Amino acid sequence: MRAMMLYQLTSLKENKNPLQLADIPVPNPGPGEVLIRVAACGVCHTELDEIEGRTPPKKLPVVLGHQAVGTVVKLGRGVKSLKLETRVGVAWIYSACGNCKFCTSGNENLCDEFRATGRDVNGGYAEYMVAPEKYVHLIPEFFSDAEAAPLLCAGAIGYRSIKLSQLKDGQCLGLTGFGASAHLVLKMVRFLFPNTSVYVFARNPEERKFAVELGAAWAGDTSDKPPVKLDCIIDTTPAWKPVVEALCNLEKGGRLIINAIRKENTDKDYLIKLSYPDHLWLEKEVKSVANVTSRDVSEFLALAAAARIRPKVKEYPLEAANSALIDLKNKQIRGAKVLVIS
Repeated sequence: MRAMMLYQLTSLKENKNPLQLADIPVPNPGPGEVLIRVAACGVCHTELDEIEGRTPPKKLPVVLGHQAVGTVVKLGRGVKSLKLETRVGVAWIYSACGNCKFCTSGNENLCDEFRATGRDVNGGYAEYMVAPEKYVHLIPEFFSDAEAAPLLCAGAIGYRSIKLSQLKDGQCLGLTGFGASAHLVLKMVRFLFPNTSVYVFARNPEERKFAVELGAAWAGDTSDKPPVKLDCIIDTTPAWKPVVEALCNLEKGGRLIINAIRKENTDKDYLIKLSYPDHLWLEKEVKSVANVTSRDVSEFLALAAAARIRPKVKEYPLEAANSALIDLKNKQIRGAKVLVIS
């Protein structure tokens, strides 16, 4: 089968072709697993973190991709809940132990044995992949394959961010960055909290324009000041500057949710500007988002179908995965990027 493989960690500033097209064997599902013929796979900023070593794969070479949509074509021994030709998706959470205190309390995303799709095991930048039955999700008919792909991570992690923010209807929400996840958060908030106003911070004028088109009450640059203090802010950027700026824009007792698996170090000196009285005092809170649970994914897919939330996507063929990654690195974003495979 065709697969785009990562053979070594590299800098995307120096290497514009980090993945290589390879012909590798079709995997065989083990007990409790299914084989999926992949139709589409979303491209996520986390793949940039993997390639550049901020969250490195456990093994190389590896097939990246954790927003995979396809059809079940083979069942491993003991699989009971899925049938052949069922359309399914695989998200960032590939598996967890199921027995620790985190798993048994519904926080499997914090499990010490958490395995990530496309990092710890081969993912969806390929024609086929295997996945555990327990962590495979049914895709609502409402979505095309390309539309469903970014829902599995950008949408699900955005959904978890909203839950962690404890946002209430009528409060003011800020979004820093406006890529794949944030544009879905805005759509969700408009459905769940119709009286909430959303304020967007983004460096790219096109992203700010897109945010207003989708219903944002205001959109400005990262350093701009919104017209009101914000009760909650969700940060979806890879940088430190938006975090520090966001803390200045929080209302007293407000909460900042950092939705990023890693932060790049290109502007880490900005943290020197972090001031306790200016940024943290008056009972402001900071909370990170760590992965997603299987429940987050399934709940969000149902919500997205009910709310008729369709992501804005740009499609690339599998062989153009490097182009999609470089476009993402260069902030050429309007919605989500998706590889169309079959």
